[in-house]
Amino acid sequence: MTSASPVVDAGTPGASARREFERRAKRREQRIRAAHPKLAGLIHALTDDPQSTTAWDVGAVGEERLGRRLNDFATGTLRVLHDRRIPSTRANIDHIAVTPTGVYVIDAKRYRGRPHLKVEGGILRPRVEKLLIGTRDCSRVVEGVIKQIDVVRDHVGGDVPLHAVLCFVEADWPLFGVSFTARGVQVLPPKKLYAQLTAAGPLDIDGIATLHQQLAAALPPA
Repeated sequence: MTSASPVVDAGTPGASARREFERRAKRREQRIRAAHPKLAGLIHALTDDPQSTTAWDVGAVGEERLGRRLNDFATGTLRVLHDRRIPSTRANIDHIAVTPTGVYVIDAKRYRGRPHLKVEGGILRPRVEKLLIGTRDCSRVVEGVIKQIDVVRDHVGGDVPLHAVLCFVEADWPLFGVSFTARGVQVLPPKKLYAQLTAAGPLDIDGIATLHQQLAAALPPA
């Protein structure tokens, strides 16, 4: 008799970012109530959370929206994991997709503005690639995905194709030429990502299931 496949906890999209936002918002409310017991409700209603708090909500919404769509596409040959904790750190990986074309490490971002690549240097100076969203330099998020792909590489075989992806869910993407690569990381909108995840490739359904189980065990939910 063939044993049943292990049950995999795929995780909840945006769960750790949502918890952090709620923790910060609750702590702010408690501080207001401690400092102004009689006017706390009014002050809390009329003032906004600081940007350092709302950024967690913005990030959580982006992860939740992309995660829901990834779940919609999930099949036996497209298996997903969400909000995975990187061991020995406080960092997480937003989404991992195991597909016939390999393993995708996906960082979801909800930034406004048009993503584009700025290249500096060249013949006489070292080439430097910068990711800009509008006029904002967001190159640090590229570095973050590179670190995440290195973590995942440690848990899959060397012959498994790995794909690093930055997916901007609400960016001002142009009609044409909507994706590019920065330091080996694909930068693209959700529709381009979905097309890649559902493409045919060399990995079969059993290999995909095995990789999915390995990664779920090595990188637990955050």
